[in-house]
Amino acid sequence: MDGQRSDGQRSDGRWLELADGVLARRHDELDLTTGLVLGTSAALVIDTRGDTAQGAELAAAVRAVTALPVVVALTHAHFDHCFGTAAFPGAPVYAQAGCAGALLATAAAQRAHWTRHYRDAGSTGSSGASGSSEASGSSAAATADALAATVPVLPDHPVCARPASVHRLDLDGRIVHLVHPGPGHTGHDLVVHVPDAGVLFAGDLLENGAPPSFGPDSYRRDWAAAVGLLLDVGAAPAATGTRVFVPGHGDPLSPDEAAAQHADLLRIARAAGPSGAPVPRAPSANSLTR
Repeated sequence: MDGQRSDGQRSDGRWLELADGVLARRHDELDLTTGLVLGTSAALVIDTRGDTAQGAELAAAVRAVTALPVVVALTHAHFDHCFGTAAFPGAPVYAQAGCAGALLATAAAQRAHWTRHYRDAGSTGSSGASGSSEASGSSAAATADALAATVPVLPDHPVCARPASVHRLDLDGRIVHLVHPGPGHTGHDLVVHVPDAGVLFAGDLLENGAPPSFGPDSYRRDWAAAVGLLLDVGAAPAATGTRVFVPGHGDPLSPDEAAAQHADLLRIARAAGPSGAPVPRAPSANSLTR
């Protein structure tokens, strides 16, 4: 499922089969992880990558797996997870109720900051953000061009307005739960639980290979509670519980690894004190990833 696309271009990603009809796609760029869940009558794509070209790569990879109609779920409004949605025209786009507003408020700043970042990486031939394996030179310049031309598509199916609320998404033959665990990495995080498969896609509430990314739109004191709810969701109601937690960046995590990250977040929350309160302002672009 890897290697060359039908158009001869090399795919930036590889599929990992996590359970029957549940796949994660691992991308070199920013060590990102997207997802695909197959039902009988529809397929759910989880996050859409960081620009229209990257979204097109993901869409082609999805089409190599399934011809089912596609539904999209966005885990949050940071560019690397949602700027590629235009590659799925006509697809319903689900997101937590606050995601569209956050994307509308920050998209221009995110695009400007990261276009500049990739242009700088292209001019120096160096890699970019810490923890990524970004292409250098001409590839970074091409990414800058694609990102500069990208107009992100706003989600049109807002769900889960309240913390701990759940939206049941029927893919026919498979029920997927969209869950808002409360404020954490952002105030509008959405996770995707596939109970029958024992898989939970956590977005950037969990990471593997880098510490959690606390930006000005993060909730330092509340993040651990959000992840705690994920662990509770993962423990029930599936007969065997959740066996795989898929982070927004890095390889899938075991339940023990997810619990260890939760413990780390609890320590951070205790150390934060009053200064860890949510930041009541629009986030700056330079923190809106990882």
